Amino acid sequence: MYCRRSSEAEDRQALSIESQRREIERALAPRADVTIVRVFEESRSAKAPGRPVFGDMVRRIEKGEAQGIVAWMPDRLARNSVDGGLLIYLLDRGVLKDLKFATYSFENSSQGKFMLSIMFGQSKYYSDALSENVKRGNRTKVENGWIPGQPPLGYLTDRNLRIVVCDPERFPLVKRIWELVLAGGHTPPQVLRLANEEWGFRTRQSKRQGGNPLSRSSLYSLLANPFYSGIILWNGVRYPVCLQVVVSS
Repeated sequence: MYCRRSSEAEDRQALSIESQRREIERALAPRADVTIVRVFEESRSAKAPGRPVFGDMVRRIEKGEAQGIVAWMPDRLARNSVDGGLLIYLLDRGVLKDLKFATYSFENSSQGKFMLSIMFGQSKYYSDALSENVKRGNRTKVENGWIPGQPPLGYLTDRNLRIVVCDPERFPLVKRIWELVLAGGHTPPQVLRLANEEWGFRTRQSKRQGGNPLSRSSLYSLLANPFYSGIILWNGVRYPVCLQVVVSS
């Protein structure tokens, strides 16, 4: 059994690994002729070859440890031409005897492999189209003066207005850092000590990380980031930051 979940945008509508497993077990419940010898779970995109868990599963099948794979649906197994082609080639060689899915009927025949190749191709097309949409959206953002992804230290993303705004807690501290550095009276290590020990600078807290003092590498990244001078550097091209982004309170 192979269950895969990616944290990327391509899989936002996909079931969790636990849900996939339950759906597969429910579909296989009436099948006394199917024995699961091992369950493989992987949290990784299938857009490109190189998934370690998937690769381990294939190697074990080639050694004869199993004769088939069960998955929730074909796109859990492959969203790229290399992995999809490998599975069909294993079927051609007889190394892989069967594939079963909770949401798709597959028959190991010439017609079945042809339809499976179409399913893999459709999954790849969906992944490629999604990637192009994301790239186009990011290009539009930078051309309009917005920064894609996580904004720099001292700024936040307003999820309602979908713009970058000042972080009320950290923006004043970032401003003080720049003022001291530009005044020339303090070295970066001295500014770092002031920010952490006297001003109480702490990174933004999230579910998994944050709430820590400013690190030396983060300080130097801040001082090297052209965003603070009103410039977005994206794929080697400079774009002016939208004025709404840099307005301070």
